[in-house]
Amino acid sequence: MKLAAMLGKNIEFELSGCRLLIQGEVIDAGEDIMVVYGNQRYIYVPLHHLQTMRFMKSEENSNHMDMPAPDPEMDHDNISYRKVLMNARGKFSEISIGGRTLHGYITSIMNDYFIFYSPLHQSVYVSIHHLKYIIPSPANSRPYAMDYQHFPIQPSSISLSRTLDQQLQKMTGELVILNLGYKPEQTGLLKSISNRMLEVIDAEGSARFMHTSHVQTLHLP
Repeated sequence: MKLAAMLGKNIEFELSGCRLLIQGEVIDAGEDIMVVYGNQRYIYVPLHHLQTMRFMKSEENSNHMDMPAPDPEMDHDNISYRKVLMNARGKFSEISIGGRTLHGYITSIMNDYFIFYSPLHQSVYVSIHHLKYIIPSPANSRPYAMDYQHFPIQPSSISLSRTLDQQLQKMTGELVILNLGYKPEQTGLLKSISNRMLEVIDAEGSARFMHTSHVQTLHLP
């Protein structure tokens, strides 16, 4: 099916690694991104995470009205995944990685990762390949309704490399938290990286290994 044929359709779809089904109306689509309007929010979904999708029946859309307009705060001209990230930079947003959500701001975008500043986790390095969706909030929105003076965005003091693998190499010798610490063994001392294999030493001194393609996020404790 051509993506253009989906415009105006109400759909329900499942994303890889995302626990909840997403419902809404398709209002825009590019070669690698789809924009869905649901629950009064614009949801930007990279297409490579789309697992299953179905069109919703009319009785499941009792609140359906005219097709909503694109988000006026985002550029929908020749929309693409990378362009969405660029437009979302500096806007308070919700992102989903591995079934978990973070709230904060995109501050920098590199070749295959971006920096997401969260009040709970500070600077998080996020793999572009593992982002499930992004939901930019309206202008002047703030995380947790915090006053701006209580939420200074502090960029990371570590210089940024072009790729996530290079950034991991630069952080060798640091205590790191991989994938938001979902698994305890993915938190520890980043001892080495070779041939895209990470060696992490856990709290008990045991070595754990991981291929860098499975690194969804990285941040420092």
